[in-house]
Amino acid sequence: MASLKSIKKRIVSVKNTRQITKAMKMVSAAKLRRAQENVVAARPYAKKLGEVLGRLAKSQDGSENPLLQKRISQKALLIVVTSDRGLCGGFNANICKAAERFVKEKKGEFAEISVMTIGRKGFEFLKNRQKIHKNYGNILSNLSYPTAALLAQEVIEGYIAEEYDEVFLLFNAFRSVMSQDITLQQLLPIVPEVTADEEYAPEYIYEPSKGELLAELLPKHIEVQMFKALLESVASEHGARMTAMDSASKNATEMIGKLTLQYNRARQAAITTELMEIISGAESIKG
Repeated sequence: MASLKSIKKRIVSVKNTRQITKAMKMVSAAKLRRAQENVVAARPYAKKLGEVLGRLAKSQDGSENPLLQKRISQKALLIVVTSDRGLCGGFNANICKAAERFVKEKKGEFAEISVMTIGRKGFEFLKNRQKIHKNYGNILSNLSYPTAALLAQEVIEGYIAEEYDEVFLLFNAFRSVMSQDITLQQLLPIVPEVTADEEYAPEYIYEPSKGELLAELLPKHIEVQMFKALLESVASEHGARMTAMDSASKNATEMIGKLTLQYNRARQAAITTELMEIISGAESIKG
């Protein structure tokens, strides 16, 4: 049986760990509130922009625009969004495994599949398993639209230069604190959304021309989709970390209870042993 001193040391250690996990849960809860507000605010804008593009692309021949052109698919780029820090349950592992499955399933369709990682954890997991095109770390902690726009512009330039023929975005979409959905989205070429009520949609007068608007809005659409995906991932990360830290705190409390019971039993056994020794000594003196 472990000594009283070692058991007491473990109890103190677990209590300290519980303090850390509780603090991390509170920090993630505060950050999650703001991240969730950002996601909720970004979704309607991204959805409406997609609808406008769908109407424009349908009424205007967009085949001349390179972002709408479908080429013979030889090379693909997969953008994987993870976090820079751990301690968030299976948040990073699940998305990295999904990336590996994507590459395995699509090997027959593409001659070459490159991976761009956003987040340090994804890069560390995939660097020895897949061909890494580029890695971007430490941008999610202070995410802004200009940062997402720069990433989107780089992806657009590579697509126009025919460095890759299709671009996919893999990220965790935020659903709730307890739930994040792994989402795979085709980023390029852009596939215009088809709305159910298009048949009854009114005719719009566009100024400037539809072609000019389409050329202006298509890059903006990629920027918005990139920004929304990063916001979704940040909110999902905080939700996953909050859940993981809450579970860790509960496990620590349970372990403290077991260790305390073990400590009391060991202490009781030690006292009983001492009493037996005293009684045996007294009996031997009498004898």
